[in-house]
Amino acid sequence: MTRATYTVLFYIKRTKELKDGSVPIFARITVNGQRAEFGLQQSIKPDEWDLERGCAQGFSKNAKEINSYLSLVKANLLLQKREMDEKGKHISAHGLKNSYLGIETDTRSILTVFREHNEKCKLLINIDFAPGTVERYITCCKHVENFIKQKYRRDDMCLQEITPMFVNDFEFYLKTSCKCCHNTATKYLKNFKKIIRIALANDWMKSDPFSNIKFHLDDVDMDFLNEQELNTLMEKEFKIERLQVVKDIYLFCCFTGLAFIDVKNLTYADIEFRDNRQWIKKRRQKTKNWCHVPILPPAIRLMDKYKDHPVCQKRGCVLPVPSNQRMNAYLKEIADISGIEKNLSTHTARHTFATTVTLANQISIEVVSKMLGHSSINMTKKYARVVDDLINRDMQKVYIKYDAVLAN
Repeated sequence: MTRATYTVLFYIKRTKELKDGSVPIFARITVNGQRAEFGLQQSIKPDEWDLERGCAQGFSKNAKEINSYLSLVKANLLLQKREMDEKGKHISAHGLKNSYLGIETDTRSILTVFREHNEKCKLLINIDFAPGTVERYITCCKHVENFIKQKYRRDDMCLQEITPMFVNDFEFYLKTSCKCCHNTATKYLKNFKKIIRIALANDWMKSDPFSNIKFHLDDVDMDFLNEQELNTLMEKEFKIERLQVVKDIYLFCCFTGLAFIDVKNLTYADIEFRDNRQWIKKRRQKTKNWCHVPILPPAIRLMDKYKDHPVCQKRGCVLPVPSNQRMNAYLKEIADISGIEKNLSTHTARHTFATTVTLANQISIEVVSKMLGHSSINMTKKYARVVDDLINRDMQKVYIKYDAVLAN
């Protein structure tokens, strides 16, 4: 473990001149580049201060008393540092200052606060937090723990030690050691920022290391199946049961727009008959918004296919949905076998519904937004892309107009 760098210097604050023309003397402790300052309840005339040596100049009685006091402060600070070393305490500028001044310090550490937050979140699963959100906080806490061990060779750090440099180095660690893409790293930083906000709100920290840090997410163009690829997948039959089941669940999502967790939790209680049609009426787990989706014939056939499946009978669910991890792994295999050169995941089915199944068939974006359970159309625009066939159809009137002009 590297030894801490430690210095103490004294200076005067010329901007805080007292009534008698003197200025206060301050001490500055620096440990590993971090500073802590405090007043000494001593003052001196500016022209009596030696700026280079950091002490009173001359041999007057006042100068000797001040320099003697400064030497005593320096010796006591060194004594406090040695005591902290002997007790195995981590040496920091703020910790040393508080120890010298006899100020009781809060011993909370960043990982302690983070873990307390996560334990509370676990108790609020499906009340205030989705399981995936809690899992992301737990993963973020592990990343912070591993980062501290790798960077600082320690098991934890005091809250006061979390600086803007710590945040920047943590982001670098996420992108290099953890191989996180920019958006993933940014989401973990947002999780970490929430813990810092908790510490600031409880006055456990004095400064916000995120104060000058702005977050931005890169736009991601998510893959989706076009009509030809969707038909290819519908016609493809797999002899391996696990692949066939995953393919059918994926297609069901393509024709309903349900997210993975919503189709996994889908029961027949979420389905109702209206106008001689079956509808899915369900609150989305992620946003708690209602989605209203008429069930298309391909999706109805899939529901009927798995109605008597043992998993569906046992769980009371509509489809035998495996874990998201297995779904995504098997979808990669399905894409390879089917000759679909796209990175399929459970989420691409939702994009396929928004783009190929609805928007390309002239369903208005307002209706698509309602079916997806979005709070605003702006969110839907990220899902539904204008495909070439739709552009060609809408431009047909323009073609006809200018063909007529040229003919005349």
